[in-house]
Amino acid sequence: MKIKVHRMLLSIVIFSLFACVSFGGELQQNANTVLLVSPDYFGFNAETAESNSFQNKDNGSDSQEAALDESKKMVADLNAAGVKTIVLPSRTDIATPDAVFPNNWFSVHSTADGKRTLVLYPMLAPNRRAERQVELLTTELESAGFEVSATVDLSGWEDKGKYLEGTGSLVLDRVNGVAFAVLSPRTDPDVLDDFEKQLGYTTVRFHSVDKNGKPVYHTNVVMSMAQEFAVICLESIEDQNERNNLVEVLKKQGKEIVPISLEQMYHMCGNVIELEAEDGGKVLLMSETAFNNFTPEQKSVFEKYCTILPVSIPTIERIGGGSARCMVGEVF
Repeated sequence: MKIKVHRMLLSIVIFSLFACVSFGGELQQNANTVLLVSPDYFGFNAETAESNSFQNKDNGSDSQEAALDESKKMVADLNAAGVKTIVLPSRTDIATPDAVFPNNWFSVHSTADGKRTLVLYPMLAPNRRAERQVELLTTELESAGFEVSATVDLSGWEDKGKYLEGTGSLVLDRVNGVAFAVLSPRTDPDVLDDFEKQLGYTTVRFHSVDKNGKPVYHTNVVMSMAQEFAVICLESIEDQNERNNLVEVLKKQGKEIVPISLEQMYHMCGNVIELEAEDGGKVLLMSETAFNNFTPEQKSVFEKYCTILPVSIPTIERIGGGSARCMVGEVF
């Protein structure tokens, strides 16, 4: 096991040395523009509930309006913090209850050669696949000055029953070209292999379980990657070798590690994202739920590197089972 771990660490270090000239090494870690989708048909999604223990059934009639209000307020908060936003509507021809989480169906990558690539991902729930609005997305990106040079479409894996749900399944160290992935029904090793091949990333794969011993549905609930630090729920990783390996990899990448507890993970403390403001400052987006459950010591680590931006999204978190990071797709 030690030989295997050391070889993987060596490969990551070597890969990082050349990352800036390879496809996997991108120009920057943090985006200054994010894309959101208005939750026009928001509601409890029974098709995803089996693998997402963070969802809760809706027992009120006002959740739709509340979700819309929360999303609009979050856009306003981001803009006020200097982060640019692009907002798409939900589809009008079909109900998509989880459309508010667009980061699961696409990601955008920009490299030193000036090219921008759009990646499309395979998703487990059929009604989530309907969220993809590729033509509208590319039109809006290009209108905002983000021309797409190429598209990598991984969605065909759905026909084989294999999935990789975007930057829910993948937590990316973009500059070093390393992708962290919790293996689960929504994150398949074969699709990870394809992602590696087509995007030039090295992947670090591990297992994480919730309080019931079931695989955590998405990696971005377990951890978050910022430019100078990483938030991670080590407590959810039962395999000691996997846990030690992750810590070593993060240290090799120069990240200050901010461990969170399993209880904090359930309060969305792992589902945060560092963004860039127009003035070049860094903004750490998180829900008020997460903010209220971080310790003063943890917050002081964040404040060394960035400004914390809490947003109020209790309805979206409770019913949708995702939080602030899930609501934004980074645009570079």
